[in-house]
Amino acid sequence: MTTKPAAKKFRYVLKWIGWAILVQFLLLNISAAFHAHKFSHFYDDPSLVNKKPSQNIFRKTWRLFAGQKYGKLPIHQAPVFKCDTIILKTKNGLAIESWFIPADSAAKGTIILFHGLTMNKEILLPEANDFHYQGYHVMLVDFRAHGNSEGNTTTVGLREAEEVKLAYDYIAAKGEKNIFCWGTSMGAVAIIKALSDYQLKPAGVILEMPFGSMQEHVKARARTIGFGGFPEKPFGLLVTFWMGVERGFNGFKFQTAKFAKDISCPVLLQWGRNDNLVLPKETNRIFDAIPSSKKKLVVYENSDHESFLFREPQKWRSETEQFLSSNTR
Repeated sequence: MTTKPAAKKFRYVLKWIGWAILVQFLLLNISAAFHAHKFSHFYDDPSLVNKKPSQNIFRKTWRLFAGQKYGKLPIHQAPVFKCDTIILKTKNGLAIESWFIPADSAAKGTIILFHGLTMNKEILLPEANDFHYQGYHVMLVDFRAHGNSEGNTTTVGLREAEEVKLAYDYIAAKGEKNIFCWGTSMGAVAIIKALSDYQLKPAGVILEMPFGSMQEHVKARARTIGFGGFPEKPFGLLVTFWMGVERGFNGFKFQTAKFAKDISCPVLLQWGRNDNLVLPKETNRIFDAIPSSKKKLVVYENSDHESFLFREPQKWRSETEQFLSSNTR
């Protein structure tokens, strides 16, 4: 006689457990969708840059659930050398601002520099100045949604490959034979993607700290910055999924090593031993995938995910100068 009430109670408990799991799943996906949007969207509001998050309990709770807004990092400093401001246009009409700094005398070639996520071309002025002192023309590019370029959304290197091609074609149209591309983090990934998509033939590329895949990069941000305290792996997977949905691409097919299989030019790949955004396995996988016979992996033992010129200047100058001089045509 007690079996039926017990079974009914058990089904009742299972039903509520099921509803609880469903609600949690929906809330987790809603939160991931919010974070994906904030992660790949930059607002034209300078007050959001370096803004200290509110400690109000309600706003803090909402920020943990819905993510943090990020503003475009404004440019405050122009090059110390004479430069021309170049405007390039993407196929969908976005204006991409670049600086072209000619060498003081007969140039050895041209080096095009590409920044990382949330940064802008001003951040690259130390490297650009160093290359300029070495006797090269330099060109610095603001990716879409960064610096003084138009747009508010990023695909973290995927569609930004178009900017690499635009800059490369601009320099090639000048008759330049020794074109080198230098990129850091997202900039390095965009270079790799451009070499794969457009079959560019630079004299060489210097790639610093490219991440292994979109999912690994999102997980790294969850690990180092945090996505509302959610677990790194499942939430990283969901953010990758929703970013692809919102921006119109398959985030799980964003595999840098697959793009690297199409690289045929000389490559200098550089990584910092203390980098907690790009893991050793990601760097090794990319390096192993590069089929070029002229490739070198350099590890900076005292560096994090940062400027190697700033942290280990002598080593950086030695490696880049040797690479450039040995591959100048």
